[in-house]
Amino acid sequence: MRDMFDRDKKRFDKYSLQLNDILFDYSKNRINDETVTLLLQLTNEADVPAWIEKMFVGEQINHTEHRAAMHTALRDQGNQPLIVDGANILADIREERERAKQLAENIRTKKWRGATNQAITDVVNIGIGGSCLGPLMATEALKPYALHDLNVHFISNIDENHINDTLEYLNPETTFFIISSKSFTTQETLVNAETARNWHVNELGNQEYIDRHFSAVTSNVKLAKEFGIAEENIFKIWSWVGGRYSLWSSIGLPIIIAIGSEHFDELLAGAYEVDQHFRHTPLEKNIPVLMALLGIWYNNFFEVQSMAVLPYDEHLHRFPDYLQQIDMESNGKYVDRQGYEVDYTTGPVVFGGICVEAQHAFFQLLHQGTKLVPADIPAPIYDFNSIEKHHRVLMSNVFAQTEALMRGKTEEEVYEALKAKGLGEEQIKQLVPYLIFPGNRPTSTLLFNTLNAKTLGAIIALYEHKIFVQGVIWNINSFDQWGVEFGKRLAKNILHELNDAKQIKSHDSSTNGLINHYKRQRPEQKGEK
Repeated sequence: MRDMFDRDKKRFDKYSLQLNDILFDYSKNRINDETVTLLLQLTNEADVPAWIEKMFVGEQINHTEHRAAMHTALRDQGNQPLIVDGANILADIREERERAKQLAENIRTKKWRGATNQAITDVVNIGIGGSCLGPLMATEALKPYALHDLNVHFISNIDENHINDTLEYLNPETTFFIISSKSFTTQETLVNAETARNWHVNELGNQEYIDRHFSAVTSNVKLAKEFGIAEENIFKIWSWVGGRYSLWSSIGLPIIIAIGSEHFDELLAGAYEVDQHFRHTPLEKNIPVLMALLGIWYNNFFEVQSMAVLPYDEHLHRFPDYLQQIDMESNGKYVDRQGYEVDYTTGPVVFGGICVEAQHAFFQLLHQGTKLVPADIPAPIYDFNSIEKHHRVLMSNVFAQTEALMRGKTEEEVYEALKAKGLGEEQIKQLVPYLIFPGNRPTSTLLFNTLNAKTLGAIIALYEHKIFVQGVIWNINSFDQWGVEFGKRLAKNILHELNDAKQIKSHDSSTNGLINHYKRQRPEQKGEK
């Protein structure tokens, strides 16, 4: 890449695109015109344009579950009918959104009162996976726009420390719970929800008080009502919305409560503008398509197994976690759409961390390790509360790291630098191997003005569509997650075995040994004999 930049002084102009306030620079990748041409040819061979249209018009592209994948409808700003399973879904979407907004605004303005007539000070979202990661990431990202006298918490882990640590400092009279579960059968969520309900009833002494303190987002209204949640506090989610793509729906209720309806509308608008770009822009100028092709290039032609997401914005500290789910749960598949095992690699291992902190953690491997790790680097030109000295130091690291990863440092450059320091030949000879940087390490930079709701919506949508395009090219279904379901079923079976003292012999020797050791060693607890 160093040579490519030296030969072509306009390489940045050729390999960068802008969409509204987002500049996508992909020039620091191991590509040339021929690479791009061939990769674009691959999109046509995979019929990517047709698949894009299938998704937007509501075809059942999630074929194993016989469902559409219509998360784009949740942020649609137009007035054209959207037909799914024979029904126009736009009116239903907007009605539910307005209901969620009304509840959120009532809580934000303190019109909503708890059972003892006190205003709500803390909102607790209980959910897992897509019912947690998306809303958590977005509320953290948009924290500068939140009310500072209204706290939003997230409980996902079944480990009792998570809910105990959260509830310890909360007042049940001023706490409002959102139970987010599409099926209302998710074990982790329901156990946490029952603990929250018991805590609330035990503290206030009245089961009927939960009407003012609990709501649900689910497609299973019946089970939510049986749990004790008033029907007017139950918000709908549809079968055609995948959990990891659901923050745009009422699953985003904690986001609306945190940042308000106006900012939530901007979040939707940012995503919608990317939807339009993705649907209507020629492939060679289409940012999500090009992001996808870069991933295909490294994954399938360089046999790269991972990618790093490295945000240079503290408020995006949950973004790598979020992308892990939407990418690895979507494209972590080894069977194609026809049911045959693939003979090529599919989704990468996604990891990352907030920078500049990550520079002092795992960047050593990125610079001098034996593994090639392409990296995406989102960074803001200015911050909500920019302090000039802080932000310029931050951005100097963005530009320095991408340049250093691309250019590296040759043996000759290391030698001259050490010689200039006055080191002797023997010292230089000993040090040179350790100070060489191979370079040629690819990065793509997403530079945006500032991290507001509209820009965040756009960035999320870019990655959603990138992942979808990669799934199309790999000929896999990006919208099911049978691996997740398999583990859940096994856990339910084992739970029954943990509830008695019998020695277990029904599994392999390792699993039997672990379960039996656990049962022998665990202390007696409430509900156990």
